[in-house]
Amino acid sequence: MKIGVIFYSKTDVTGTLATSLINGLSASGQATIIKHQIKGGEIVEGRFTNLEIIKKLSSCDAIIFGTPTYMGGVSAQFKAFADATSELWCEQEWSGKLAAGFTCGSAMNGDQTGTLQYLVTLSNQHGMLWVGLDSAQGYKDHGINRLGCQLGIVAHSPDGNANKTDLETAYYLGNRVFEQVLRMNPKSNKSSQQAAPLLEALATEQ
Repeated sequence: MKIGVIFYSKTDVTGTLATSLINGLSASGQATIIKHQIKGGEIVEGRFTNLEIIKKLSSCDAIIFGTPTYMGGVSAQFKAFADATSELWCEQEWSGKLAAGFTCGSAMNGDQTGTLQYLVTLSNQHGMLWVGLDSAQGYKDHGINRLGCQLGIVAHSPDGNANKTDLETAYYLGNRVFEQVLRMNPKSNKSSQQAAPLLEALATEQ
């Protein structure tokens, strides 16, 4: 089983969420994780140019997208990556893969859901299947999802530090995506049971 996590982070709140989410993915010790933090140097004249990471993501069973919320949407750096995947869209090369997303903002209600809605649209453009949270805030919320968003992880950080409950939500979603990959393709677990988990840290978090 192989799962990709690609994200942009400026203050590292999104990066910290990514780390917690990856810990949830890796808790079983059976997943190979392709991790990549988008860097400004990979964007030339507005275009994301690291085609190698896009190729690596194409080999994954699931891809999880992360970005801070800027002005009610994804960051420009993440959008450059998303635009670069358009060549895959033509052939629907990511069709059938699972997808999920996470974001953070400095305001309690900073239109973070708008960012997740864009990530859902991006995933559906590629024919992917979106995995949200099964955590009804105030009812069966598992002690997570403090802001009550079912689409994915919505974090709130007014001071540049990640909230503990938001990190727990990220861990939970990572574990949930792992379980759903197994559910969709039980055979993908056979080879991973024989090998130790591998983390391909393709970028150092800021």
